[in-house]
Amino acid sequence: MKDETKCLHSGYTPQNGGPGVMPIYQSTTFRFNSTQEIAEVFDDPTKAHIYSRFTNPTVDCVEKKIAELENGIAAMCTTSGQAASLISILNIASSGDRILSSSAIYGGTVNLFAITLKKFGITVDFIDSDDDENKIQSAIKPNTKAIFGETLANPSLKVLDIEKFAKIAHSNNIPLIVDNTFPTPILCKPIDFGADIVIHSTTKYMDGHALQVGGVIVDSGKFDFTNGKFPDFTKPDESYHGTIYTKDYPNCPYIIKARAQLMRDFGCYPSGMSGFLLNIGLETLALRMERYCQNGLKLAEYFNNHPKIKSINYPALKNDKYYNLAQKYLPKGTSGVMSITMNGTRQETMNFMDKLKLASNEVHVADIRTCVLHPASATHRQLTDEQLVACGINPSMVRVSAGLENIDDIIQDFEQALT
Repeated sequence: MKDETKCLHSGYTPQNGGPGVMPIYQSTTFRFNSTQEIAEVFDDPTKAHIYSRFTNPTVDCVEKKIAELENGIAAMCTTSGQAASLISILNIASSGDRILSSSAIYGGTVNLFAITLKKFGITVDFIDSDDDENKIQSAIKPNTKAIFGETLANPSLKVLDIEKFAKIAHSNNIPLIVDNTFPTPILCKPIDFGADIVIHSTTKYMDGHALQVGGVIVDSGKFDFTNGKFPDFTKPDESYHGTIYTKDYPNCPYIIKARAQLMRDFGCYPSGMSGFLLNIGLETLALRMERYCQNGLKLAEYFNNHPKIKSINYPALKNDKYYNLAQKYLPKGTSGVMSITMNGTRQETMNFMDKLKLASNEVHVADIRTCVLHPASATHRQLTDEQLVACGINPSMVRVSAGLENIDDIIQDFEQALT
C-alpha cells in the first residue's frame, strides 16, 4: 500500500460485524481465565495484553501503523517525544557509555543529553553534522554506543546527511538513531537511507491538532545487536526471567527490550484515548503534509524577498545551503516549518512577534494552525550563547510553522506585523 492508504488502513482491520473505526480500549487491565495464562504473558510479552503500562490494544494498532509508514518492523508509543528520546538512548547505553550527537537538535533534547543523561553516567559528545566523515569518526570512542541526529533540525532546519552518518555508525558497529519529527514518514523514511532506529514527537505533525502530547520509537529490525558491543541484548536479563533478547526475539530485540525493561520501569505509556486521538491525526497525515509543504514554500518565498528579513532557513528554497540534501532526502517537501532571522535586535524581534494576529505566539510547532516561537527566549532559553551558536540559533531568530489556513491570510498577517 502507498502511504495515503496506509494512513487509513494499516494497524487495524475491522472483523466481520466489528466496528469500522478503531475502538478505544480505555482499560488499565485485561482478564484471563487462569493464573497460568497470566504467567505465560509475563514470560512472553508479545503473547497478549496484560496491563496498560506496557501495551494497550488501541495503542498497539497505532504502533503497527507507524511502523508500517516508517518501513520498520515494530514500534512503541510513549507519553512524549522526550520520553521517546530518553528510552531510545537508555535502551542502548548504560553508565560509563557515550553517545555521539549532532549539536543541531531540539533544545530540550540538548538539555536531556548534556545535563540529565550525565546524571545517569552517560556522556554525550556533540559534533557539527556538517563535519566531514574523518572528523566525525575521530569523535567516536570505544565506548560510544550510538549516533543521534534529526532529519530536519529544530529550529535551524539543517538537513542531516543520513547516509553519511549511517555509514560511519555501521563501520563502528553502532546504530544510528534519527528523530524524524518534522518530515514524518510521509516526507522522509530514514530507515530506507540506513537509520536503525527512528523516533518522533507525535505531538507535532502526526497528531497535527495540538490535542495531546506523545512520542514513538520505531525499530528497523536491521541492526545486528549480536556484534559484541551490546551484551545487554545477548546475555540473560535477570530482571525479566532470563530473557535473551537477540535469541528469543531475533526480529526485533530492540523494541522488545525497550518495552520489557524500560517501559516496565518508567511507565510512560499512553492511554487508549491518546492512541485513538493520535490515529485520527494519522489518518489525514499524508494530505496535511502536502498542504503544509505548499504553504511553507510560498511563505518562505515571501520571507526570502522581504527587506526586513535578514535570512531564512528553509531547505526547499533553491538558495538554501541544504537544498541539495533536501532534494535527496525530502523530495516531496520540507514541511511547513522554517526559521527566519530579523534585521533587528532581540527586542525588536519579540515586538514583531507580538504584533501577529492570526499566527499564534506559543510553545508549539507543526500544528494545524500557524504559530511562531522565539527559540532564544523559550525552547533554548537554558542554553549558553556558545550552545545557541552550535545549535544554529540567533537571538533575532523566529521559528515559523505554517499552518493550513489560506496562504494569502497567513502572508497578510506577517505583512501587517512587519509593517
